[in-house]
Amino acid sequence: MKLLGNILWLLLGGLEIALGWAVVGVILCISIIGIPLGLQAFKMAGLTLTPFGSTITYGGGAPSLVANIIWVIFVGLWMAIGYVVAGVINCITIVGIPFGLQAFKMAKLALWPFGATVS
Repeated sequence: MKLLGNILWLLLGGLEIALGWAVVGVILCISIIGIPLGLQAFKMAGLTLTPFGSTITYGGGAPSLVANIIWVIFVGLWMAIGYVVAGVINCITIVGIPFGLQAFKMAKLALWPFGATVS
């Protein structure tokens, strides 16, 4: 089921979103200051490629908390809102519920990416 979900996810827009995240990551990594943000964008790209079956564990301590607060203020809130809206739209139909749940998982990662690991 995970394989089928990931294939459908990629065909219905996941590949384009992952490529967008990868491009943002490359652009952010051009400057030294942007490297930590670029690494988080690559983390989102990886989750966007195969969300079904992926798990996210959170940790990292105080440095991650400070970085996440800065992230939320500048970009995280808007990205999380976008993923939540996409999740709600997907959950309107019974067929879309699994895709909506994956969008909610990505919303949480988009809100607090520092200190999180995707496996």
